[in-house]
Amino acid sequence: MELISESDDDQKFVIYKHEEMFSESFPCMKEIRRMGKLCDVTLKVDDQSFSAHRIVLAGTIPYFYAMFTTNMTESRIKEITMKDIESSALENLINYAYSGQVRIDIQNVQSLMVGASFLQLTKVRNACADFLISSFHPQNVIGIRQFADSLGCTYLMEAADHYIEQRFALVSQSEEFLSLQFDELVDIVRRDELIVNTEEVVFEACMRWVKYSEEKRAEVFPQVLAKVRLPLLSPQFLADRVAREDLIRTSHQCRDLLDEAKDFHLMPERRGLLQSFRTRQRSSEFAIGQIYAVGGLACNGDSVSTVEIYDPVSKKWQVGKEMSMMRSRVGVAVMNRKLYAFGGFNGTERLSTVEVYDPVKNKWAEGRAMLCKRSAVGVAALDDYIYVCGGYDGITSLNTVECYCPKSETWKTVAPMMKYRSAGGVAALGGYVYALGGHDGLSIFDSVERYDPVKDVWIKMRSMLNRRCRLGVAALNGKLYACGGYDGNSFLRSVEVYDPIFDKWNLVTPMNCKRSRVALAANMGKLWAIGGYDGETNLSTVEVYDPDADEWSFVPSMCAHSGGVGAGVIRNQPSRAQ
Repeated sequence: MELISESDDDQKFVIYKHEEMFSESFPCMKEIRRMGKLCDVTLKVDDQSFSAHRIVLAGTIPYFYAMFTTNMTESRIKEITMKDIESSALENLINYAYSGQVRIDIQNVQSLMVGASFLQLTKVRNACADFLISSFHPQNVIGIRQFADSLGCTYLMEAADHYIEQRFALVSQSEEFLSLQFDELVDIVRRDELIVNTEEVVFEACMRWVKYSEEKRAEVFPQVLAKVRLPLLSPQFLADRVAREDLIRTSHQCRDLLDEAKDFHLMPERRGLLQSFRTRQRSSEFAIGQIYAVGGLACNGDSVSTVEIYDPVSKKWQVGKEMSMMRSRVGVAVMNRKLYAFGGFNGTERLSTVEVYDPVKNKWAEGRAMLCKRSAVGVAALDDYIYVCGGYDGITSLNTVECYCPKSETWKTVAPMMKYRSAGGVAALGGYVYALGGHDGLSIFDSVERYDPVKDVWIKMRSMLNRRCRLGVAALNGKLYACGGYDGNSFLRSVEVYDPIFDKWNLVTPMNCKRSRVALAANMGKLWAIGGYDGETNLSTVEVYDPDADEWSFVPSMCAHSGGVGAGVIRNQPSRAQ
């Protein structure tokens, strides 16, 4: 209860305000309805009838507001027959009109969502969609996606598509996948955004689909195979598996596709003539994401806890929620739309602590600390794990590698690198973790090694063209890019790219600026080089590389950092209608 004293030119008056009036009134109306009193409309579905008050339905459900406040026939008649809605859903939603709450469970969620869509209860529909998203599983996500399509619920469809793309290998093992219609299958397997360790996963999924109903599906198989990126398969797999498949050997169209893939490997000098979507690596890097610049340095060289975020659509930076600790030379990785900051240097000591940012809550939380203090550390996310490699503990450069599982929040030590690498670059590509360059306190490296998580072993790979420490490294379009850094004499703006198919490094167009301590991120099919140090000044500038044009161009500079940041990209989620 609240009394508000006011006055005007004529007289003094008081406004009495009862804050709980509305919350007390609806339970009363619900009780009146339960007693069957004052009800002025009956809604019929099949053989069931539900009595209610027009004013309550019109005030809470948009569909009935339109029905009862216009000249529709239903605005005057006592009994209304409802169609296109199940009786149980209508009952639940009428109760929702009186109580403001509704129970959503796995048995009623679909009928409730259909009913909420029909009655234009957007918030209930969205709550049902969120419940289904929380229930996604490789065995049910395709069915949920089809249900969302039937309702025209773009939010739920996009969330299901994202799940399918992220977990295609598991989804393709499901009964729902095998039951897909031809056009539905093609829509999935053609996508750039499918995340698979190898194109073999896509090929085998398509083979399972066609053989599930071979008599009916063999006719359309050449069209399916045309969406598989056969040139990305290894020569051994093409010869030992693809070429021996009867469905391929007996089809002229399929043999042509196989020949195209063989030519791609046998005549690399002609690859420029063979370019098509089938020669393009699949990658979620084509999706739009927000780029996070984490920690780093102030203009006076001090470590900071600052975080800022770049939106590549609006082309603007804005300051985000800062970390609890100052961190320069910090390792950053993104997994399951959460951003992890590992270790770093706070201006006094090297850190083993970890912080985790949730963009939904806009909050940093303390994570499980690493087993070792590390700054100038390399980090990469691969499958369900994050690998933290090398770095500097305040005494010596490290070759140890820790593996973090976000699901169980546990750390374990895996095989150490062959080299002690501080200020090296680390990235995941093709099911492996690559470690590039860096130094051991005495020498700066051009060497590269690769970790196989299945065998728990590091092997030496082809060295870079230049020695580099404090470099930026990222994977894009199935290739590995190494940008900038320091070679012991010069600060670098050169950029080189590794093609694992050719096992070869090549130089591409250099950056516009010399950049050591540069953060490199892949986003929207491009590379973003963020901040760094040019030998004289800490940099806030940012430039972006277009691999198709082989060009670097400047984008807006950071607003709150002076280089030395870690960087990660959180992909945009489908937007939900309100």
